[in-house]
Amino acid sequence: MHVYLPLGGISRHILSLRQTRTFSTAFVNCNENKGDDSDPSPLSSNLTFRQALLSKRRSLSPLERISSLIPQEAMSPEVMQLRDEQNQEDPEEEANIHTQEEHEAIPKEEDSEIHHASDAAMETDEQEEDKGSIRPTLPGESLLVFGELLVAEFRKKNRVEFKKMFGLEAGARLNSNWGMILHDDIAGQPAGRFLKTGRGTPILIRRPSLEDYVLFMKRGPAIAYPKDAATMMMMMDVSEGDCWAVTGSVLSVEVREDHHTRAVLNYNRWRIAWSLRQREEWPDNVQFHRADLCTASSLITGQGFNAVALDMVNPHLVLPTVIPHLHTGAVCAVYLANITQVIDLLEGLRCLALPLLCERIIEVPVREWLVAPALQKDGKYCVRKAPVPEGEQREETETEETITEEPAAFGSFPYIARPHPEQMSHTAFLVKLRKCER
Repeated sequence: MHVYLPLGGISRHILSLRQTRTFSTAFVNCNENKGDDSDPSPLSSNLTFRQALLSKRRSLSPLERISSLIPQEAMSPEVMQLRDEQNQEDPEEEANIHTQEEHEAIPKEEDSEIHHASDAAMETDEQEEDKGSIRPTLPGESLLVFGELLVAEFRKKNRVEFKKMFGLEAGARLNSNWGMILHDDIAGQPAGRFLKTGRGTPILIRRPSLEDYVLFMKRGPAIAYPKDAATMMMMMDVSEGDCWAVTGSVLSVEVREDHHTRAVLNYNRWRIAWSLRQREEWPDNVQFHRADLCTASSLITGQGFNAVALDMVNPHLVLPTVIPHLHTGAVCAVYLANITQVIDLLEGLRCLALPLLCERIIEVPVREWLVAPALQKDGKYCVRKAPVPEGEQREETETEETITEEPAAFGSFPYIARPHPEQMSHTAFLVKLRKCER
């Protein structure tokens, strides 16, 4: 079974298939080419002529088939005697067959010329197809190269059955329950293309978005989910040129060594993949420090921040260290997993008397919907039925029951629209604190 044919290998595959048909036995040819009898091309008629010749040959007996696989020295005299007797039974039949083949197998010059011309035409068409399959890239579009991060995705019945992020490496393979794809076959292809596995299943190969990378990267601590991180960015009103601090994960302070190491590795991996895709280097604008923010005032001495994001268990303990370096009117966004942490934060603000105003406490729910054409139990699309006026009877005709290949008119199929049965659960509460002076 061919997993995936690279460009330029189609003609060799077809030629090898043609040779297999030419030198195969009569039984295989009859079964393999049943559907080719209706082909009016000269190549088909030439193959039919060869099939007629091969079909007149006498089929081998079981004894002859087995004895042909055994060396002559290993066969007993009894087997040799039985084999000779069978060969002597039908000498006249074989002679007649060979005589008839000699008379009918005289090739005509016209047929041979047609055969070679058809082969040349087929090879030319195949080469044109190979050239046409290489789609030119648009301005700013780049093909996949080794070292990039990719996402493989397979959907079935509006559900994601398989989704995996992987690095494109030479000689590696993408394995799944639906088959295997070689990484060498992926390289050089445009992103967002369906490639078939060894089992014939189409898998979508595309580049990961930042949301995909955050969800599929290796984790140390619990991550801030993209929906919450995007909302925090909107809260802080981050723009180009701003300097902002984010604890736990652009000045990053992390107290645990394993979490700090994982954050650096994930950041560098994304930078490399982004550089290969965009053909330019990611700016080195993130500084990672392993320290406790409660006692790391020396790290931020003399700095001012346009925004601060806190993702930690007890954020109220670091507010006295961070807030003096936050610009007046700027926002401190806090990511908290449960509501009891929100209560402790507000109680800490009351006791510390910091110049902070709690503007919002929100939760960001995301509800996925299932919108698809309505299907019947037999898998066919449901059809809208127009109301029938009184006094008129609808006559069912055969034309209504037949299925045409033309697409149905716009609005012919009803759709189902309802919330998806699988929804994302609670992730975190977001607290928006603004620094303001009285």
